Amino acid sequence: MYRTLALALLLGMACAFGQQKISTDKLASLKADLAGDIDTMNKRAQVMVDTVFSFGELGFQEVETSKYLTGILEKEGFRIERGIAGIPTAWLATWGEGKPVISLGSDIDDIPQASQKPGVAWHEPMIAGAPGHGEGHNSGVPLNIMAAIAVKKVMEREHLKGTLQLWPGVAEELLGTKAYYVRAGLFKDVDICLFAHVAANLGVSFGSSPNQNGLVSIEYAFKGETAHAAGAPWRGRSALDAVELMDVGWNFRREHLRVAQRSHYVITDGGDQPNVVPATAAVWYYFREADYDHIMDMWRIGDNMARAATLMTDTSFTSRLLGSAWPGHFSRPIAEDMYGNIKRVGLPQWSEDDQALAKALQKELKVPVRARLKDPGIARTAQAGRRREWGRPGRRPDRRWLR
Repeated sequence: MYRTLALALLLGMACAFGQQKISTDKLASLKADLAGDIDTMNKRAQVMVDTVFSFGELGFQEVETSKYLTGILEKEGFRIERGIAGIPTAWLATWGEGKPVISLGSDIDDIPQASQKPGVAWHEPMIAGAPGHGEGHNSGVPLNIMAAIAVKKVMEREHLKGTLQLWPGVAEELLGTKAYYVRAGLFKDVDICLFAHVAANLGVSFGSSPNQNGLVSIEYAFKGETAHAAGAPWRGRSALDAVELMDVGWNFRREHLRVAQRSHYVITDGGDQPNVVPATAAVWYYFREADYDHIMDMWRIGDNMARAATLMTDTSFTSRLLGSAWPGHFSRPIAEDMYGNIKRVGLPQWSEDDQALAKALQKELKVPVRARLKDPGIARTAQAGRRREWGRPGRRPDRRWLR
């Protein structure tokens, strides 16, 4: 699978060389060379994926992961700029010069309490309670590194101009860095940006992606007045009461929000001990929706809930934006070129051991067995009023691939 995914990216990158007047036959030859090169890198890909999996580092703590990945790139001749956008574990790897500038990104952080022994189809943490790669963020940057190394060799041999750029999605689960990358100008000279994420199949999309949404990360901090909860509770103004009332209000409001919304919260400060009225308390929300206007409307409703909670408890609140992520809009020419290369590469050839592990995991998760994967085509979103059309132009869409 990893060889196939990497080759799909490589072939998509090769399309950019067309502006240097490379003939169709020559381009086909370069693609064949890339395919052969990738076949020799399978073991190296496995080691990279497994090594990043073993680090299992949370957002903004990807120290060993970044050290390992940048070390590989440095040995391959890439220039490394560390601490980009003021983020300690973020980096930018660059090789080559001139146009086109092709940027490859993928995430590297993991999620809390997802530690898991590899190759085991049931829940068995390596370390109980530790974080782990529960969303496949150990795979993307190794894929991109393979792609970049293989294309770099071809560029050197053929004396092709162009710049390869690699970057990590640091703290993606916290919405922590990509907006700051943009603000720091990381992509200002980029011609093509290809982002890789693990999924159940190979696929591309253009326009407004049918399987994406956006969200804002907001923390609400309430301030009250402390008191001894047994001796003089009437002196207190509980900030925790305000948090709980906000959460209750939000949960009642859910019924009257769009089906597309997803909202999540955790209490990050709930006081110190039961017999002390909490003077401070905080709750952290993700407001998730399909488009900008609805995301902002959820944020507005959240602010109203917080304000109402302070009126009920005679407290005050402040809020701060911790991060944001917005729905993407993707290039049709790039998607179509990538899809053409995906067809050339084909889907992975799964071994019997692969199938046995997958089926055991399906059984463990009580997921129904479905038919074998088929060609997903290209996912396209066309705005015609509120109408959406998905699928490859000229063919009936297969919605199974748009979940």
